[in-house]
Amino acid sequence: PCILPLLALIPPPPSAMIVDGYVMPGGRPGLGLRLFEAAGRAIPVMGVAKSPFDGGRGSCTEREGAGGSGRGVVAVFRGGSRRPLYVTAAGMDVRRAALNLQVMHGPHRIPTLLRRVDALARTACGGASGAGRQSSRTPRAAVSSDARMP
Repeated sequence: PCILPLLALIPPPPSAMIVDGYVMPGGRPGLGLRLFEAAGRAIPVMGVAKSPFDGGRGSCTEREGAGGSGRGVVAVFRGGSRRPLYVTAAGMDVRRAALNLQVMHGPHRIPTLLRRVDALARTACGGASGAGRQSSRTPRAAVSSDARMP
């Protein structure tokens, strides 16, 4: 709910949004799918997770998808890392979402934009420690008006 008023402040609307996590974890609607639907299914959403989702139902390669998007989870290796990022999508083909993540700025596993959004969210929630600390599951999202995004 807090993301939608922010979207209204961005003219023109972003060409895509990125959330920290799966669009549909375990086949259930997550932040990414809910955001896609709340935005009238007009803005594609990429989910980027740092770890595989098991949820007691199998590996992260279990087929997922939403909003007419390409189905599934795509593992993306960046920056010479041996650990992938896991990409899902709503409103766009998941392979396109994976390619978009692959070409994002930054030499490391986590793209610069996502690293900065994560740092800002942690700062806004009281930092890495202290009384105001939120769970590591605090929802985070980024928007993009990059022409490479569909």
